[in-house]
Amino acid sequence: MKETLTFYRNQLIFCLITLPLGVATGAICALFGVVLLKIGDFRSGHFLYLLPFLGLAGVFIAWCYNRFGKDSAKGMALLFEIHQDKRSSIPLRLIPMVIGSTWLTHLFGGSAGREGVATQIGGTLGSYIGGKLQIPQAQKTLMISGMAAGFGGLFRTPLAAVFFALELLRRGSIEYAALLPALVSAYAASHVSGMLGQEKFTYALHCELSLNLPSGIKLAALGLLFGLVGMAFSLLLKKAKTLLSGCIQNNITRILVFGTAIGLLSIACFQGRYSGPGSNLIMAALSGESMLWDFGLKILFTVFTLAAGYYGGEVVPLFSIGASVGCVASAVLGLPVELSAALGYIGVFGSATNTFLAPVFIGAEVFGPRHLPAFAVVSALAYISNGKSRFILCKNNPAVRGSAAFLPRCLSGRSLRPPLPPSPSYPPLPTYPTGKSHSAVRGINPSHSIH
Repeated sequence: MKETLTFYRNQLIFCLITLPLGVATGAICALFGVVLLKIGDFRSGHFLYLLPFLGLAGVFIAWCYNRFGKDSAKGMALLFEIHQDKRSSIPLRLIPMVIGSTWLTHLFGGSAGREGVATQIGGTLGSYIGGKLQIPQAQKTLMISGMAAGFGGLFRTPLAAVFFALELLRRGSIEYAALLPALVSAYAASHVSGMLGQEKFTYALHCELSLNLPSGIKLAALGLLFGLVGMAFSLLLKKAKTLLSGCIQNNITRILVFGTAIGLLSIACFQGRYSGPGSNLIMAALSGESMLWDFGLKILFTVFTLAAGYYGGEVVPLFSIGASVGCVASAVLGLPVELSAALGYIGVFGSATNTFLAPVFIGAEVFGPRHLPAFAVVSALAYISNGKSRFILCKNNPAVRGSAAFLPRCLSGRSLRPPLPPSPSYPPLPTYPTGKSHSAVRGINPSHSIH
């Protein structure tokens, strides 16, 4: 009874804290997002004068991180390290560093997203506040809540934000203990950012799709396709980071060389079509105007932009890659183009992030709940078929093995509580002439651990 009351008391405390946490995170994300949109518009009108200097912008970013960034250069890996108890805090300097570096990446034409910034902003604030509390699991719970606030404040999809944060840190399971605080922070951040001018992307699907055997087979095929594309993105990003680091050891020289090459190639490839997050490709796909090579070139530009050392994120490029693949696949499978593109939008994202519930809720919040069954089928197949690969490349990132890897903890038998400390070691028990130990004489099984 006492333990139950303590749990609910802590949940109440967390919710009271995550409300202002969501407000603060939503305000910062609104500022970041509004400025980023203006930067994108400015780049589109002056790409010939900006893209050739992507390498020089990268030099400035790398120098700032070398000089002032310290551990903040690790980005999302810091959040994983907090979750794995490998560090006790995240430097607050990460927030201005990642915001400024992402603005520069987008201004000069790097192919990168923006959600990485938002989740790091919220996660850093939540971790900082939680580290001050003398409550068990406070730092992890508030960090997850902050991540949900960041995603929800930037995209204004609070339900998807909650499950993205709950699913992301531990592959194959959900951090249910942070569910209620994450809901509070995500909705608060979404509301505040909307009030401050952050736009929400929505697209109404007017097509019809009857769920029957033929359409089910087509949806399954799409899910498998999107799963393979997401897996390819994750593996290519990992290989590209290794390749570029091996080619040029010095990070400043590396980002100068490859950044300049990316900027010039971006101009050559349809005048910056693949620069920025890829919102233009999403609209083209939903309108049925994607080019056959859009998804392939967007994958390459995004992979090499991030591997070279630029900042931003992967989610919006994944949305654009998936939507482009779906647009092309619609002609082959005979599905409505806008529906197929929408399914690709969520499917490749779910595959590359190794999440299931987050893409389903993104589909419902962006495209409406009308096709929720189709979103669930495609997301499930993409989740299962991605080979457990994802773009979150963090050392010793826990991967749950075996059949239970695809179940939430409450179903897989794993406890939400932290593991008990190991049992202390004791010397061997003395033996007696009867050949039995003292414990055996007393009827105790010596193989049982003593706690």
